[in-house]
Amino acid sequence: MTPDISILIPARDEVTAIVPLVAEIMTTMGARAYEVIVVDDGSSDGTRAALAALAAGHPHVTWLGNDTPAGQSSAIRQAARVARGAILVTLDGDGQNPPDQIPLLLTPFGSGDATLGLVQGQRAGRQDTAAKRYGSRFANWLRGGLLRDGVRDSGCGLKAFRREAYFELPWFDHIHRFMPAMMLREGWRVEVVDVTHRGRVGGQSKYNNLRRALVGIPDLLGAAWLIRRKGPPRHPAPHAARAVQDRRTDLDTGNSIATKSP
Repeated sequence: MTPDISILIPARDEVTAIVPLVAEIMTTMGARAYEVIVVDDGSSDGTRAALAALAAGHPHVTWLGNDTPAGQSSAIRQAARVARGAILVTLDGDGQNPPDQIPLLLTPFGSGDATLGLVQGQRAGRQDTAAKRYGSRFANWLRGGLLRDGVRDSGCGLKAFRREAYFELPWFDHIHRFMPAMMLREGWRVEVVDVTHRGRVGGQSKYNNLRRALVGIPDLLGAAWLIRRKGPPRHPAPHAARAVQDRRTDLDTGNSIATKSP
């Protein structure tokens, strides 16, 4: 059965979290037509072996492997390129995004509104350190002032979006933090829903506040530049899905991957 929903998970050194996370997803999704695609982004802790075992036992689980880390946005893009669902859902591989929130993201797509491109989760009651919460609050304040996308937490990993809309976006590293603004740039509508958040299951954060600022400020300025240089927005049309399919081979991230599937 071809899946309607593809759940994409970037993961690096998340051997403690990834198996229970996928198990929660399977419980949440139940009998729905879905697939799970996990990208092991250069892990060195046994994540890859855990994913191979998962894929061997569950026909709707697929994994991709990068020998060296490519980054979260690249990992999501790699998964999106092989995804079969019309709706793509992302969540982080560390277990902090509860899978039982996925139905909240999917519900707005049931309205039949063809202009809805993205449902963005925003974390309520974040279970992070005070330093990380304050750093994110400042970053979101700065981002909102420049991009004016009306979203207070665009860095939340819980997102659901149309595959066709995603491949219309101008791709750049770290675009996952700016997806609401980029969707609006292309003429798609964005909805925001509150989602829960929980503590990290294992491993450690890949960014501290300083490192996040060093990579985030140039990206923010670049995103603001893209918005100010936009042309007429592309609106959903009957031929959009085919146009995206035709362009897939031109959207190369430049990263070589090994694909593993059951």
